[in-house]
Amino acid sequence: MSDSSKIPVTEADLHAYADGQLSEMRRLQVEAYLASRPEEQARVKAWMTDNQNLRAILDPVLHEPIPVRMPLSPGRAILPWRQIAMAASIAFISAGAGWMTRGALDQPESQRVAGTAAAPQAAIATGFARRAAVAHVVYSPDMRRPVEVGAEQEDQLVAWLSKRLGAPVKPPYLGRVGYDLIGGRLLPGGQGPVAQFMYHDPNGQRLTLYVTREAAPTGDTAFRFAQEGPVSVFYWVDDKFGYAISAGVDRNELHRVAQEVYRQLAPG
Repeated sequence: MSDSSKIPVTEADLHAYADGQLSEMRRLQVEAYLASRPEEQARVKAWMTDNQNLRAILDPVLHEPIPVRMPLSPGRAILPWRQIAMAASIAFISAGAGWMTRGALDQPESQRVAGTAAAPQAAIATGFARRAAVAHVVYSPDMRRPVEVGAEQEDQLVAWLSKRLGAPVKPPYLGRVGYDLIGGRLLPGGQGPVAQFMYHDPNGQRLTLYVTREAAPTGDTAFRFAQEGPVSVFYWVDDKFGYAISAGVDRNELHRVAQEVYRQLAPG
């Protein structure tokens, strides 16, 4: 028996198994573990059923087109997005189910921070990157209350989110790449709170920065790119935090912003 087969099966392994995120060897080890534990097996099967149900709800929503530009002044409600809010609420409430597995950053496509786009084909978002895409879809179209605390109260916003996340967090300044802070909000994560900061450009295009402490450090700060319907996401893990930038813009534009965010938030 190899040493790797003796590694204890953790709760994270079970979630990753339910999400189909394990290597072949680890999958077999988890299946062997579950074979003699019917209660655990039933629990994992329930997660997998939840995954299927959530994807049935969310996948059509995530593939609806996002308006290319958001109006800058309050106007008529954008009715289709109410459906998105309802669907995403289910996703956030069910975040403990395995479909938002932690540590799912081993996508085949990656790029170094200083590099250019690594490959033309985008990976499908998983883990906190998918959660960030859903949160962007839910809140970015909201004309009346896109954030909980506005940019005019940035000091209070930073203090509040830092306290809730248990570590200093602050929104980067993106004026040099054409985006201004709208504000931010607190969101539920799989095991604790996460932060979302929202920005817009002069034309009303919105992007969001999602900050979580639930991503396992990998020692690799490479950018990864994913696509969820019309939502582009660049995401990475650095030090204690996982970051994901989401917007309905093309890859090159989002990469330009992601580089600026990384430059400002990188440790040291």
